[in-house]
Amino acid sequence: MRIAVVGAGGVGGGFGAALAHAGADVTFIARGAHLAAMKSQGLRIESQRGNTHLKPAQATDDPKAVGPVDYVLFCVKLWDVESAGAHIKPLVGPGTAVIPLQNGVDAPERLVPILGERAVMGGVAQISASITAPGVITQIGTFMRLTFGELDGTLSPRGQAFHDLCKKAGFDATHSDRILTDLWMKFILLATNASVMALARQPIGKLRDDPDMRPQFIAAYNEVIAVGRARGVKLPDNALDSMLAFNTNAPATMKPSMALDLDRGNRIELPWLGGKVVELGRQLGVPTPVHSLMYAALKPYTMGTPT
Repeated sequence: MRIAVVGAGGVGGGFGAALAHAGADVTFIARGAHLAAMKSQGLRIESQRGNTHLKPAQATDDPKAVGPVDYVLFCVKLWDVESAGAHIKPLVGPGTAVIPLQNGVDAPERLVPILGERAVMGGVAQISASITAPGVITQIGTFMRLTFGELDGTLSPRGQAFHDLCKKAGFDATHSDRILTDLWMKFILLATNASVMALARQPIGKLRDDPDMRPQFIAAYNEVIAVGRARGVKLPDNALDSMLAFNTNAPATMKPSMALDLDRGNRIELPWLGGKVVELGRQLGVPTPVHSLMYAALKPYTMGTPT
């Protein structure tokens, strides 16, 4: 089974290394110092699940050198979706499944016009990991899960084959017949947690038990839930409880990638997370006062630390 991982950061590198370790033919599409390190030293994953050193690691910046593959794990930042989608066209053959693993909810609909409706599935990644040095990815905690499925809800043979490989690779995986709901369940959590932790500059362990913060988490989650339901997404009755349970069980040092990017002075995915909540709320007539405040406060950092 041939797999291309586009974007070898915490998500792509973590899952791609596990799949390669399980015997899949995995090529990483990367760039810069991280690519150079993978070519010369391999890819190292440092994790409480067990360390992995993938050496040699197949890595390139040229999709044409790889050609069509069976699956593409599409793990670029949200601002790169269109440009990266056009760049990877040589990877996509008639049967290729492209699984976007972005943080927001709109990556599949942005990729379909570029790669075709047949190619694009939906996907949700759950892992707390980031590049800590060129060629090195460090995971916080042990949770590692992929959820994926066809956008029309069918349980396809290609989805089942990928599910079997994921199980062999040793991480949790779900072949879903309700991927749009799954995407929104992650969006509720991440749009809120990313903004709260970025604004507070604190990890989840410093915030989840604070009696002044808990009501803000609840209000912000409920805003996204209301927006999703107004858009016609079928969300479970216990959606809020699921968000609070996740926070309770998360590693105390966990921070979403947007909060980490802000700490480093990098560009952040705010327009597609909290900003998307505000945008959809306005379109659908759903009030989003907590997200509107967080978005306004974080907006000056969208392109990195203001000078």
